[in-house]
Amino acid sequence: MTGVAPPELPDNRIGPLVRDVAAYFDAAALAYGHGTDNAFDEAGWLVFAVANLDHADAAKLNDRLLTDDRVAEIRQLAQRRASDRQPLAYLLGEAWFAGLKFRSDARALVPRSPIAELIVNGLAPWLALDASVSALDIGTGGGCIAIALAAHHDMSVVAIDVDAAALALARDNAREHGCDERVEFMLSDVYASVPARRFDLIISNPPYVDAASMTDLPTEYRHEPAHGLGAGFSGLDVVDKILAGARDFLSDRGIVVVEVGDTQAALDAAYPDLAVTWLTMSDGASGIFLVTRYELDRWAAARGD
Repeated sequence: MTGVAPPELPDNRIGPLVRDVAAYFDAAALAYGHGTDNAFDEAGWLVFAVANLDHADAAKLNDRLLTDDRVAEIRQLAQRRASDRQPLAYLLGEAWFAGLKFRSDARALVPRSPIAELIVNGLAPWLALDASVSALDIGTGGGCIAIALAAHHDMSVVAIDVDAAALALARDNAREHGCDERVEFMLSDVYASVPARRFDLIISNPPYVDAASMTDLPTEYRHEPAHGLGAGFSGLDVVDKILAGARDFLSDRGIVVVEVGDTQAALDAAYPDLAVTWLTMSDGASGIFLVTRYELDRWAAARGD
């Protein structure tokens, strides 16, 4: 941590601690996007995690005093965040997704997909998520999407990834959430090793960063596995595989839900004749498309497939 001074934290109360750490993060010009999008929320996450407090109680905790040991831990972690430019989730070893806490480390991307909102709220009118719905999660990483589906809706999920280390993390997360009997983890490059069967839901937050954007990533993102982010020149290398094989693994009522983020325009340009539905989250987040089995069949027939 050479050259980066720790933050001055003269007040041990929760409120001033959060404000002082946020000011320190602002001065360090950090990049966000791994669970928060601003310095204040990042500081709040750090302070509440170290203090083992619930954010739901924030309004009544402004004057809560922390011990000197806790403040020292906050100071050290804040300094590491500013010096190393690691995602805070890696420093804390935890991240939140769909209201659930997950282990998080450099074996997999930090959980952060807006797909979380879809899982919590369900996918009506396209599907009613419950134990009768089978799902395939492509590129599961640390397992957050698959585990959230199982935890919130008692679903059975097959979760695949190309990285054995990420799958080991995912299995640990599944055990911690009591979902290890409902989530089957499998090493596979998209559908390559998935046994022939039909799923009602194929869902994915795959790599989708294009080649140009990969060269401009902030340092925080360079701590994550590059193969979990980059997907070729246009960012569609993995999405192309998902769409090409989806009909072989979808049930008649099946749907595909995929996050492509800033690659939305590239997807529309590459598939002008495929009628996808772009979903918008409550906070305005976009870049997630949904396509039905019916539409995939129509599209394939039009191409003569």
